[in-house]
Amino acid sequence: MRGVRVTADGVRVLDVPEPAGDGPHVQVVSSGICGSDLHLVELGPLPATLGHEFAGRLDDGTPVAIDPSRPCGTCDQCRTGAPHRCRTGSSRALGIGADGGLADRVVVPDAALVPLPPGLDVADACLVEPLAVAVHGMRLANVTPATRVAVVGGGTIGLAGVAAAVGLGADTGLAARHPHQREAGEQLGAAVVDAGEYDLVVEAAGTEAALAQAADLCRPGGLVLFLSTHWGPVPIPGFPALMKELAFRWSYTYGTHPGGRDVDDAAALLARTPTIASTLVTHRFPLDEAPRAFAVAADRAAGAIKVVLEP
Repeated sequence: MRGVRVTADGVRVLDVPEPAGDGPHVQVVSSGICGSDLHLVELGPLPATLGHEFAGRLDDGTPVAIDPSRPCGTCDQCRTGAPHRCRTGSSRALGIGADGGLADRVVVPDAALVPLPPGLDVADACLVEPLAVAVHGMRLANVTPATRVAVVGGGTIGLAGVAAAVGLGADTGLAARHPHQREAGEQLGAAVVDAGEYDLVVEAAGTEAALAQAADLCRPGGLVLFLSTHWGPVPIPGFPALMKELAFRWSYTYGTHPGGRDVDDAAALLARTPTIASTLVTHRFPLDEAPRAFAVAADRAAGAIKVVLEP
């Protein structure tokens, strides 16, 4: 069986053992490359197969997306309804601490299965995971049609933030570096950010400059929401944020709520808004071309947004 792993020679497609375990077996159909995958490559050789954004078919042919989190179920966070904040979750997740979906097949927990609603193609359902990140963030921020939202950053997560905000009826603007990202934002319903101020500013780039711009765009008393991943310290713009009494909130992956799961909400949003998949997925490669796919995904200036591998 083929699996994509990080070796001393970089990203390689290797012959890996068949998945073992009692959970559902998934034949992978689509698997996206995330920015965190690019970061993992920089760390050097890893023992697990990459891929936490994926979808496929069960042995009976049922199409599913996969929630890659594997909470322990016993820590204080899991016991109090926040399994996405599991104390050991980051080391257990599929594609990070355990073999993931950049492979022909994978075994997953029963709780990982996300049924696909009518209208969502399994080839696009690898987007459920990153879109769920944005859906979760918008829920934490209590976005409504009356909320004026700006997103800083035009990568997959930033554009997913646009899609989630627009899907809630919010007036949404996008600040992005590259022309193809701004075009994608327009296709999803976002305007270019203007000179006005925003109730909620989503920082989705993970840089000091993006955070400074977010604070500048936010109205006094507004909220800056982090959908980005900061791999090191990022200074908060102190005096401007102080004068405006800004609130800062971090949003981490996706979770549950009284009505269900963020991953199911993301699947529903993808199904009713086909433009999301057609806009975000810019490249598709067969699994054997994983090294080339990772190179394309790392070159945002060349036009890549979401790069998908298809076993």
